[in-house]
Amino acid sequence: MATQAKRRRVAGPAGSDEDPAPVASFLSWCQRVGLELSPKVRGGLGEVGAAGKRARASSERPFSLLSPVNCCSRSACWNEVERGALQSQSGWVPLLLALLHEMQAPASLWRPYFALWPELGRLEHPMFWPEEERRRLLQGTGVPEAVEKDLANIRSEYYSIVLPFMDAHADLFSPRVRSLELYRQLVALVMAYSFQEPLEEEEDEKEPNSPLMVPAADILNHLANHNANLEYSPTCLRMVAIQPIPKGHEIFNTYGQMANWQLIHMYGFAEPYPDNTNDTADIQMVTVREAALQGTKVEAERLLLYERWDFLCKLEMVGEEGAFVIGREEVLTEEELAATLKVLCMSAEEFREFKDRNGWEDDKSEDSLTITDIPKLKASWRQLLRDSVLLTLQTYATDLKTEQDLLSNKEVYAALSWREQQALQVRYGQKMILHRLLELTR
Repeated sequence: MATQAKRRRVAGPAGSDEDPAPVASFLSWCQRVGLELSPKVRGGLGEVGAAGKRARASSERPFSLLSPVNCCSRSACWNEVERGALQSQSGWVPLLLALLHEMQAPASLWRPYFALWPELGRLEHPMFWPEEERRRLLQGTGVPEAVEKDLANIRSEYYSIVLPFMDAHADLFSPRVRSLELYRQLVALVMAYSFQEPLEEEEDEKEPNSPLMVPAADILNHLANHNANLEYSPTCLRMVAIQPIPKGHEIFNTYGQMANWQLIHMYGFAEPYPDNTNDTADIQMVTVREAALQGTKVEAERLLLYERWDFLCKLEMVGEEGAFVIGREEVLTEEELAATLKVLCMSAEEFREFKDRNGWEDDKSEDSLTITDIPKLKASWRQLLRDSVLLTLQTYATDLKTEQDLLSNKEVYAALSWREQQALQVRYGQKMILHRLLELTR
């Protein structure tokens, strides 16, 4: 089953006049700016009002990119000094300011592209859901916590960096774009539609990689089982088919190896189970510590366990906000979880010897924790992992059977709202992974 398109309907940005024929105008604009669309690709409106592309073969074309360098950077205000002053945790501020400038500029080169944007007031990201609904539907998935961090960072970024810049350059930014809500909407848009050029090996990966808007490429929807990839080269970007695409079938890009909780957080949708082969479930690292503490009987045992935890922190195997990531076919944090189970299940004497060796410096043993190896683990490891899974399942508001009943009844499922359906897919996929772990740790 394909995911719903990213765009619910074609519309211009807030406050603009809608183009009565946005797709035709966009295709004409592509010719003017040198964006080459393969004749094998047809652009049009999809069943849900999406600007989609269908093809019978691969397409290859250079792109005109929307970035701070080719927008309001041409203004004298946008020089290297000020761009350096716009550094933020996200690394998105220069692009967001460029969008704020261009979307309110009457003569903007990019207006036909903006006409294909979704209605900014109808974005389905959980950050726009009422807090009560977000927590009720996504409790236990990790999404509410991620959204809360986003909202705090967006607010801080807007008032400390963005608004002062717009005030300092009032000639470039009209009053109608000086809005925290509009800025939040553009953050969601950039989160869902932008691309990031891969870093070169010699580049510092700690520095934020500024995003780009890539007209035409950002129209494509995502599937884990995608049939096209965006390829980067020094001279152009190419959207290339990676498998035969029958005539009339949609081209699907990949946004990366995204779990359903990441898809709904960043894009506002989830893939229906079992289509998302990249789905994962998280076990919070502190949950494993809590499960281990359940097995302690006296204060001395508790203190020893905290000592082991602190040592794992020193080895950078765990952290207070970290999570062990379990996929459908593999443990993505295999090394960290194996180390944690090993250390927390050691006897006092084993831990003293281990600590004296400063961890694994002289340890020649190889601890494996693939999904298929879990039943072969030591009984104490399996029990700790099982207890951790049980604690994790308690964080959800509903159990697996409740989710199964909803999904198995087509009429009931169809009566759910879009948000309820997407949240259900997120919860169900995670619980299926966690329940498989329960079976493997028996």
